[in-house]
Amino acid sequence: MEQIFQFALTVIVISASGVMAPGPLFAANVSYGLRGGTKTGLKMAIGHTVVELPLVILLGIGVFSLENFTIGNNFRDLISIFGAIALFVFAFLQIKTIFKKDKSFFSESKRDPIIVGIALSALNPFFIMWWLTIGFKLISDAMLIWAFAGIFILFVLHIWMDFVWLGTVSYLASKSRKIISNKNYKILMVGLSIMLVYFGITYLEDVFSSSTI
Repeated sequence: MEQIFQFALTVIVISASGVMAPGPLFAANVSYGLRGGTKTGLKMAIGHTVVELPLVILLGIGVFSLENFTIGNNFRDLISIFGAIALFVFAFLQIKTIFKKDKSFFSESKRDPIIVGIALSALNPFFIMWWLTIGFKLISDAMLIWAFAGIFILFVLHIWMDFVWLGTVSYLASKSRKIISNKNYKILMVGLSIMLVYFGITYLEDVFSSSTI
């Protein structure tokens, strides 16, 4: 039970860093939220889900297939190492991005929020790389605990945060831009980035304390 709780907490914290990270989807969500409020954020989350769910399922199938053709713990150790490196890189890029000024942050658009959510997810290389590295590690850990059902358990633990975050941001954007762009958001993202580094270190510790490649 403790292992399950610890895993759920890990997924939520790591997912939060990805969900709340500044990027094209976040910027578009703020822009749409200025006019449409909460519903635009929820629609974007739906579009995001349309892309994310099939991707997670495919990665889960990939984990299952690779494990069947890998001897010992080498496969999981490699995933942990690549996952740790990815966490360090994403933490750096996240901190760099939040302090970078972007004049197009509140750009206007009239496209359907669901379509925008699909496009900005499917065409976002950082989103894809997140799931191919950090997400791949989480999927592997989930399947270790719950087998194939772990794919969907992980997805549920992750996806609700997209709906809550995007809905909340679009609501706040409709009330005031200052709420979204103030220093508290930057402080929050720096804190989450530090957590990414922490989990990256724990991934490496698990590898070197359990086995060698």
